[in-house]
Amino acid sequence: MSEPIAVPSTPATTGPEMSTGETITGIFFEPSRTFESLRARPRFLVAAIILLVLTIIVTAVLYMRVDMGQYIRDRIERSPNAAQVSEAQKEMQVKIGKNFGMVLVPALVPITIAAGAALYLLGVMAMGGAISYKKAVSVWTYSSLPPSVLGTLIAILVLFLKSADSIDPEHMVVTNPGALFGEESSKVLVAALSQFDLLRFYGMFLAAIGLRKVGKLSSGQAWGIVIGLWAIGALLRIVLAVVRG
Repeated sequence: MSEPIAVPSTPATTGPEMSTGETITGIFFEPSRTFESLRARPRFLVAAIILLVLTIIVTAVLYMRVDMGQYIRDRIERSPNAAQVSEAQKEMQVKIGKNFGMVLVPALVPITIAAGAALYLLGVMAMGGAISYKKAVSVWTYSSLPPSVLGTLIAILVLFLKSADSIDPEHMVVTNPGALFGEESSKVLVAALSQFDLLRFYGMFLAAIGLRKVGKLSSGQAWGIVIGLWAIGALLRIVLAVVRG
């Protein structure tokens, strides 16, 4: 009687075993090893919660230090159609803008994570790689974590060290050339220069590592996705600045 032919089993995707706490700290010091762990066991909830908490903290401190109602009113007064807006309408816009901003900014965190992960998923599929949506979420979330932590620390320092009337809520993190220009500068120029941000590039570097490790791409393919998305985002922000005048 002949012996059955042994069929070799397909090895499971393996990676270094890291706890959630180890991945949170490891993304700062061992990003390659951390993403290898996330490839085997994708997770993102704790990192996403940290991103949300950081955003809430910065928003709360900003509203504590800066009179956002007056800031919004000043922007309305400088708008081209300010003369056509009545005082009652201005007050309504200020009230809505102030209250809406407190809710909108933190709410953008999960929306950004979900949308960014979808773009990573499409990018990896276009490059012929293999990644699930959950893994794409983990890459987006963990590659965003270190820049967000550093950005939060810088924003908090700016909010407490600068006088309240000199704080620009749109350019608190002074890690790009756009933050060096004042209110009277060209909005298009500021928008263009703001895209060359050190923290954003740090996040792109981490994302490229993550897509290469988790999505099984070459370094060139991973960087192609990251730079392509950065270029599209930069173009949209510049176009928005042109539309806003």
